[in-house]
Amino acid sequence: MPQNDEVPPQDSAAGPPESSESVTGASPGRLRSTDIARLAGVSVSAVSLAFNARPGISDATRKRILDVAEELNWRPHRAARALKGASNDVVGIVIARPARTLGVEPFFAHVLSGLQSRLSNEGIATQILIVEDSQAEVAVYRRWAAENRVDGLVLFDLAVDDVRPQVIADLRLPAVILGGHGGPLPLSSVWVDDHAAMTRILGYLAALGHRSIGHVSGVPAYQHTRRRLQAIADAHASLDLDIVSVATDYSDTQGASATRQLLETSPRCTAIIYDSDVMAAAGLGVATEMGVRIPGEVSIVSFDDSILTQLPHPPITALTRDTYALGTLTATELLHVMAERPEPRAVQAPTPELVLRGSTAPPAERRVT
Repeated sequence: MPQNDEVPPQDSAAGPPESSESVTGASPGRLRSTDIARLAGVSVSAVSLAFNARPGISDATRKRILDVAEELNWRPHRAARALKGASNDVVGIVIARPARTLGVEPFFAHVLSGLQSRLSNEGIATQILIVEDSQAEVAVYRRWAAENRVDGLVLFDLAVDDVRPQVIADLRLPAVILGGHGGPLPLSSVWVDDHAAMTRILGYLAALGHRSIGHVSGVPAYQHTRRRLQAIADAHASLDLDIVSVATDYSDTQGASATRQLLETSPRCTAIIYDSDVMAAAGLGVATEMGVRIPGEVSIVSFDDSILTQLPHPPITALTRDTYALGTLTATELLHVMAERPEPRAVQAPTPELVLRGSTAPPAERRVT
């Protein structure tokens, strides 16, 4: 018995037409889904299921439909597909950060490049909006869902008690969070163990002999910032360290201001950890301006190794990871979610490795000893 998505096949001996014009008597651009259905021996609804990667037809049927369409160079009309709730071949990204901050942040550039590269292989584009706050971000998601504008979403900067994952889950939009804590969430996530990463930095500085350390952090409301702060709290006891954190918005301006605050405090810390390369580069500039020798008087370490840590003098010790690969991993997980609609899961990316450069050394008193 044929599956219920199929209609009785035509005489296979006749074979497919030599050209699309012989199928309908019209030019190739005039082909319709009904023509593809007739040639593949299936229903029109089966053609829709095949092109939108939805369940309901067998793999053999799906392949037969796509083979016929490929031979005739046919694709569904985009406007008609949108009206029917079909795929738009677009992934949406909404970022609630100041545009001036994003403009100089290598992390986002590398992640977005990895995302787009992987999605482009599937013929999928990205639509990016920058908004003022999370409330405006949620409003965009609701509008996109109502208008069937995107096929999937990537979320950044997961916050503590963040409402966005549940809102998107309720809207039934396929989505992946870049971030998270590895625990259960309403959406799938790709996450990095920031606690382990910060612990790696602290262990290295402690081994050099540093006990008084400054920390120029990102936004405290973000979950990845909280995990780094938790690692610092844990290190107070386990490594006998005195650590002072100064919160910023990740901008070079606030990074420079936080650095000046730490360097003007007496007694001065002997090392500073930065939550981003932009702030680390700004902090190095402030230290140079104040006549503080790096690493002679103060060592500095950065998260998210990029060209900004490699060009200065001295080059900056940093936690390095393949941020481009992090983007491709996130895109791959999103494609899986869009195609299969699986139960949410957490995919862990590799923990960054520490690359030692000229900006770190034992504190002055340890060198004298």
